[in-house]
Amino acid sequence: MFSSETTIRVRYGETDKMGYLYYGHYPEYFEVSRTDMIRQFGLTYRKIEEGGIIMPVRSLKVDYKTPAYYDELLIVRSILKTLPLVKLDIDYEILNEKNQLVCTGNTVLAFVDALTGKPRRAPEFFIMAIKKYFP
Repeated sequence: MFSSETTIRVRYGETDKMGYLYYGHYPEYFEVSRTDMIRQFGLTYRKIEEGGIIMPVRSLKVDYKTPAYYDELLIVRSILKTLPLVKLDIDYEILNEKNQLVCTGNTVLAFVDALTGKPRRAPEFFIMAIKKYFP
């Protein structure tokens, strides 16, 4: 299992009239955290795409627990439980400054050949970058 954390401060423009973080921004926060996690593996989406792979989101789940508010500093945790051989399945947790669970979530991304548009296994360079984190 591999876990990484990213901090994000809720901006005023991301809140609704009640002062809550608008529900549609949570998946964006997942993406920021996921991108940071991939960087920790020594990769970037640009490098992955240059390797002929695109990674569309196949599914998204969000389970809201308690609101996040303007100016709160949130911890967004990305958790990779298994080595991604055919899909990238990531769990998320968002915690507020009081260490309360704000929400949980999950995304599943597919590995797709950029030229053919067909699903494929994870490329070897991707597996090698991540494999060292999975005994």
